[in-house]
Amino acid sequence: MHRINAPFQVFLFSAIILLLGGCNGELPSWKNGKLLVVVSESDQGAEAEFEREMATLFAKDLHSEIEFIPSPPDRIDRTLRKHQAHFAAASLRSQVNVASLYFGPSYRTVKELLICSQESDAPKNINDLVNLRLGVLSGSAQEFALKELLPKHPGLKWQSRSNTDAQALITEVSEGTLDCTVANENSYASARNHYTNINASLTIGAPSKLAWAFSMDADPQFITAVKSFFTRIKRDGTLNRLIDRYYGHNNRLHRLDAAAFITSASTTLPEYRSLFKEADSLTGIDWRLLAALAYQESQWDPLATSFTNVRGMMMLTEETADHMNVTNRLDPRESILAGAKYLALIRDQLPAKIKEPDRTWMALAAYNQGIGHLEDARVLTERMGMNPNSWADIKKWMPMLNQPGYYETLKYGYARGGEAVILVENIRNYHDMLKRLEAEHATESTSFTYKLVEPFKKLLH
Repeated sequence: MHRINAPFQVFLFSAIILLLGGCNGELPSWKNGKLLVVVSESDQGAEAEFEREMATLFAKDLHSEIEFIPSPPDRIDRTLRKHQAHFAAASLRSQVNVASLYFGPSYRTVKELLICSQESDAPKNINDLVNLRLGVLSGSAQEFALKELLPKHPGLKWQSRSNTDAQALITEVSEGTLDCTVANENSYASARNHYTNINASLTIGAPSKLAWAFSMDADPQFITAVKSFFTRIKRDGTLNRLIDRYYGHNNRLHRLDAAAFITSASTTLPEYRSLFKEADSLTGIDWRLLAALAYQESQWDPLATSFTNVRGMMMLTEETADHMNVTNRLDPRESILAGAKYLALIRDQLPAKIKEPDRTWMALAAYNQGIGHLEDARVLTERMGMNPNSWADIKKWMPMLNQPGYYETLKYGYARGGEAVILVENIRNYHDMLKRLEAEHATESTSFTYKLVEPFKKLLH
């Protein structure tokens, strides 16, 4: 047997201590220093970008730098327990009973939904899940929601997946390799615009109250700073603006329903037609296109209000309303004129080499996502050897703005590019329908007719 000499034993012991210290060492100062923030390595979509932006704002408040540490969701608690990060910003379910974690103020409440393919019978209760292929992300809020059901439903089983994300699991459901998955309402709202064969059939457990997580022995002064930050961003509207930027449009994207649209066109639109025509005379934008935009945004409801306080016929944010000198967003005339002028302002800012009608389609995309993200989509389209002045080419690449391999190389970063494309295409369809309905109305000198429903269904497909 070989004996280890004393000097080497001392060296080896010191090395082990250093290694352990690296795992459980003292964190950098959070005051004017560097914040180490755990984020989910599997989530690269809106949730991840929302969390990163909110954490970056917090770091700015503290005059600190920030460094993000990607981690699998099921290892986040260990990372915090070993003092390898100050906190986790990973859309965590704060109701989870984990002795090693302390949760800060809840900043969002979201339903956890069972999402299944329409091709199979929709489960009516939790017991119906027993024989289904159910998959969820390991360590996610959705898995914890399922675990909370186990005492009452001990037969409940699921596949706990690593190295994936909610959107990938929903894709599996759509393609038939899973029967169901669980995702929060925002993930579902985004996915249903891409996959027409999925449905949310059940709510799983109590809604998740999302919050940042900390180790149980986190600095009390640091926790106080976190609470003050959330109090401020809730009070001054910053939190609502962030939520609307990343999630607000989900609930304003509706699957096209020709019959419902035609009904509204005959019953609701006549009350506001003169206002859309007034906006047309001011901006030169076809009143029927403006009406189509308003239907997409609010279903022609002048009192429409989202939970993030986007309001009115054209669903204006507070920021846009202030920019356009709107005093009452719920006044239909003010809303319609402001929305039309804002769209015209965007359209006029686009490069002159973009010709109509592509110019208008791109302006609508920028109305939804911002002119900076549209420019990123144009840059990406040109990189791919396609025409950055053609909407037909832009709409092939704008959805890639939510993929880190693309948006990280562009100036303005993450965007819901796919939703902007869906919005524009919806509006184009509504616009075409209005033109045909108006032509029918003019030739017959009568009210809109319902017999056009079937031709319009064919048009949409």
